[in-house]
Amino acid sequence: MATTEKRANPSTEQESAAPESHAAVEFGREVCGSLEIAEQREWLVTNGIGGYASGTVSGDVTRCYHGVLVAALHPPVGRTQLVAKLEETVGYDGSEFALATNRWLSGAVEPQGYLNIESFRLEGSIPVWRFALADALLEKRIWMQQGENTTYVQYSLLRGNGPFRLAVKALVNYRDFHSRTHAGDWLMRVESVGHGIRITAFDGATPFCLLSATARFEPRHDWYRNFLLPQETARGLDDREDYLFAAAASVELARSQSVTLVFTTDPQAELDGARTLSEQVKHERGFYSKWMENDAVAAAVAPAWIRQLILAADQFIVKRPLPAESEGRSVIAGYHWFGDWGRDTMIALPGLTLATRRPEIAREILFALARYVDGGMLPNNFPDAGGVPQYNTADAALWYFEAVRQYFEATQDAEGILKLYPVLTQITSAHLHGTRYHIHVDAADGLLYAGEEGVQLTWMDAKVGDWVVTPRIGKPVEINALWYNALKTMAKLAPVTGKSAEPFQKMAEVVRKNFTKFWNSGAHCCYDVIDDPRIGSDASFRPNQIFAVSLPESPLSREQQKAVVDICAGRLLTSHGLRSLAQGEPGYQGHYGGGPRERDGAYHQGTVWGWLLGPFALAHLRVYGDRKAALSFLEPLGRQISSYGLGTLGEIFDGDAPFTPRGCIAQAWTVAEVLRAWRATLG
Repeated sequence: MATTEKRANPSTEQESAAPESHAAVEFGREVCGSLEIAEQREWLVTNGIGGYASGTVSGDVTRCYHGVLVAALHPPVGRTQLVAKLEETVGYDGSEFALATNRWLSGAVEPQGYLNIESFRLEGSIPVWRFALADALLEKRIWMQQGENTTYVQYSLLRGNGPFRLAVKALVNYRDFHSRTHAGDWLMRVESVGHGIRITAFDGATPFCLLSATARFEPRHDWYRNFLLPQETARGLDDREDYLFAAAASVELARSQSVTLVFTTDPQAELDGARTLSEQVKHERGFYSKWMENDAVAAAVAPAWIRQLILAADQFIVKRPLPAESEGRSVIAGYHWFGDWGRDTMIALPGLTLATRRPEIAREILFALARYVDGGMLPNNFPDAGGVPQYNTADAALWYFEAVRQYFEATQDAEGILKLYPVLTQITSAHLHGTRYHIHVDAADGLLYAGEEGVQLTWMDAKVGDWVVTPRIGKPVEINALWYNALKTMAKLAPVTGKSAEPFQKMAEVVRKNFTKFWNSGAHCCYDVIDDPRIGSDASFRPNQIFAVSLPESPLSREQQKAVVDICAGRLLTSHGLRSLAQGEPGYQGHYGGGPRERDGAYHQGTVWGWLLGPFALAHLRVYGDRKAALSFLEPLGRQISSYGLGTLGEIFDGDAPFTPRGCIAQAWTVAEVLRAWRATLG
């Protein structure tokens, strides 16, 4: 019989990672006992270098992106599913109990371990299940080692009498996290090593290990075929997959004993579950406590969902090694499938770092991204497989100005501004003289023009083949609101560097005067785009004009600001964000679903975006001065931490009620903008 980790009741002895005595996310059998409900709620743990583990409360794999270990083999990208899932059974009191749940291509659901889940909760960001097995109570938790592609799964027997045997089958894979495996006759190399099993999928593949200090793994090599991935069915994609049963572990537990299984690319990984769990708790407690200490006003009044989002913010911040800086930082735009994107990073940076009182990370990211400025532009994204960044974005560099402005406002870091100001000057000059994709300042009115056929440059960037769904060629309203703010930022920062503010003040004044071209007096709101070479002015009612009110410097009059807020409230506002196109507009899509073409066609054609709720709340506060009302707009979205991506906030929602969550389960700019707006609204 394998030995086990002896410890007192982990639910009482182990310091909780939860930010308060009661978990902000916690369910009983009313959720856990319904497969249809439980599999719609997804947990996520991350390792700070782009890798993650994720799955459903029910235990079945519903996406190709789920896995116990999805390793970032080229941090923060190169994400590869290595350990897909675990199949656990318990022998106790003469009966067999399943912990795992599977959906099969045949339509069968077998086993049905979700029926044994008594409760689920998050301790900080750590998912914790309790399984009621006759009179026994088994607790399971999952976490990752920060900075390593290592996942820990721990089982603790909290209650029970007599022999209790836990058996675990490890189902593994080796594929890009966007792909599927149809095994055929694929033979992996599965071999015993100290404390477990090493798997080499093929020659040249990164080996990974299944380890334990106390449980004994035995090698296997049996393919389990035709798992059904229902979320991929809904997305119109390949919805079946095969996993290799590569190793089996069996261990007997007595009351108050635990066993920890370790899944890793590091053969020297720490095997002590109690120690690594304590390290993860310490990691979360560290930045959470820093927020509480450095923002006592906010901490004193923060609701449970804000406290949980403070922890969620950390999941997006990752290390990105740079040629001259091994400790560079970046931001993962969203889990499961996004990498680090320039636009998303700049929008999310203030909320993820400044609102959580970690300005040193903001500084690292600002300096890291400055190295990638080229032709006055920041990269749109860094490819998953590495390679050359893509620069197809008109707004990432403009959001950079706003991130720098907020950083300086929070820190008064004059030394940092002295180093960054030349970068800002370079960006400004490139826009004045012209850069890629016809991005240039129109000498006639000082407004910024961007775009050419076949390229999507704004955040409304859906493209299917050669079809750019929302091309927005010309002078988009939010691009020019950002340009105005960039010039005002340069004027504000110029004296810090010993430069004159006057040239930028003059340019900003020209933009302010000519911004009147965006005003659609008949509709009492802004055009979305003007000077479009095909249609002139685009009167489609979209949320982009809200930035002309929410950004710190508004080129609109007070009456116009109020009109924009009021009409956005009436036509775009939902409980979870703003619609990307108003109901009743040509092309409006109230449901986001179907295959890739259908989904991308609806992405910015009515789909609700959570991140836009932050700017709306701040715009409303600017116009009405009602802090209580502004905060009330954020709360319904904040409560979404108990739906879809647990403990975090997702990307998008249907445009029609009940505004069902869609897209990524965890989106950086949604979390960030809610945190930023909530904190700013407090005053």
